[in-house]
Amino acid sequence: MTSSSIGVAVIGAGMAGKAHAAGYRAATAVYGDALPPVRLVSVADAYAPLAEDAARRFGYERFDTSWQAIAAADDIDVVSVVVANRLHREIVQALLASGKHVLCEKPLSDTLDDARAMVAAAESTPDTIARIGLTYLRSPGIAFLGDLVRSGRLGRLVNFAGKYWTDYACDPDGPISWRFKGPAGSGALADVGSHLTYIAELFGGLVAQVRGGTLHTAFTTRPKPLGQVIGHEHAAVSDEREAVENDDVAGFFVDFAGGGTGSLQVSRVAAGHPNTLEFEVFCERGAVAFDFRHPGEVQVSLPTDDHALAGPRTVILGPEHPYWRGGLAMDAPGVGLGQNDGFVFQARAMLEEVAGVPEAESLPRNADLAVGLHNMQLLDAAAQSATAGGAPVTVPTLLSQS
Repeated sequence: MTSSSIGVAVIGAGMAGKAHAAGYRAATAVYGDALPPVRLVSVADAYAPLAEDAARRFGYERFDTSWQAIAAADDIDVVSVVVANRLHREIVQALLASGKHVLCEKPLSDTLDDARAMVAAAESTPDTIARIGLTYLRSPGIAFLGDLVRSGRLGRLVNFAGKYWTDYACDPDGPISWRFKGPAGSGALADVGSHLTYIAELFGGLVAQVRGGTLHTAFTTRPKPLGQVIGHEHAAVSDEREAVENDDVAGFFVDFAGGGTGSLQVSRVAAGHPNTLEFEVFCERGAVAFDFRHPGEVQVSLPTDDHALAGPRTVILGPEHPYWRGGLAMDAPGVGLGQNDGFVFQARAMLEEVAGVPEAESLPRNADLAVGLHNMQLLDAAAQSATAGGAPVTVPTLLSQS
């Protein structure tokens, strides 16, 4: 990075887009002053009122109504792409071709062909940085437990059991949107399953095989909205309905290449669970557990010779755990944190890489697009398994585009 400052833009002003915009705004206030000046330049969205509101709210200099304006702007260096999955390929390719660094939301795209093309575009523009946001890896609790399990202190992994239940689609009369369109596996599996799968691989390593896949659509039609649908919000609807094309619920088993197994279940119609990400990891000599409804604590069962003390204990997170010290304004133990903090840490890692700041063990880089492709290949294997009645499906090796 040769510029004396870094200009930032966000394409997409919906729910996750606002999280990216806020993340960049706060990124300069964490982990010291190693960054050059960061300019918050533009938030772009095809719906002008949304773009204007987000730009004003988060302190960006202007708003735009097309991604093409961001690609053409000479005062922008780093761009987050946070729009419908089917739009990712065209936008990311154009941004890379214009010399901009890109942080793309997960999943990488809605088809494997598009994802492969995005990886190829990143490889053909080596002077640009192309990364995918895997935000939950920035959760201090998840990162800490991942380090603990991989250290071998608890012995080899036996089983990962995880679920990600949401209820944003539990109303059958909620409006149709792009989230309900696409092939098998592009619904709840792609939306929240993309998170659960990379978390599973944090603990178990690469998945070699998927089996027992199931996909279910609970509500086969939804009404057309009368206006703009933003994020997961409801909107006024008409009497006309459209078909839901993808899955509301998905489940599958995985076999890790290094040994051990896992069971994963996701839903967007789990009434009463607005954002329940929960998992347990069982190892030879202990176990760990995490519930994102209580993100400031984890459960740990450590090996002990005293059976009277055996069992899980709650660990309250604090400055000795990943991301905490210097990453929070009040970084004392037990002050609490949430999902938004992950976007701050993610943005900071992106800005430091662009600025050429040496990578710190406490703030690892974001994953490259090949990891995003692998994540999609794993999800595709789950969808293939479901289509084949639960038959086992091999997951391509990471970095493979075959």
